[in-house]
Amino acid sequence: MNLRGRNKVSATFSMSSMTDIVFLLLIFFMLTSPIITPEALDLILPKAKGKTTSKQNVAVSITEDLKFYIDEEEVNFKSIEKALKSRLSGIEEPTIILRAAEGVPIEKAVLIMDIANRNKYKIVLAVKPN
Repeated sequence: MNLRGRNKVSATFSMSSMTDIVFLLLIFFMLTSPIITPEALDLILPKAKGKTTSKQNVAVSITEDLKFYIDEEEVNFKSIEKALKSRLSGIEEPTIILRAAEGVPIEKAVLIMDIANRNKYKIVLAVKPN
């Protein structure tokens, strides 16, 4: 008499379902990760709490070696006011995003703020969230 069962337990493990889960997680994290803006310069911004604004007309960046950029274009400081006026002419409620790198003397940021104040531009200081 044959008493062995017909159902044998297999010692193999199928990895196909595990790889499907890994690929789905990979796709999920790639789609939900924040996208870095391509037109931004790579600056280390000071940290602060606050909300961000999505409305932006022009970004003025000051690097650690005190070079001034309007969006991605390097500009001499003496001609920055003229360049800002030409870029923001005809725009209702012009806004400047000031991106000063960490360690930049405050006087340089205040000079840009003074230009914005003289020309009645709204200015927002960009910071890195905590």
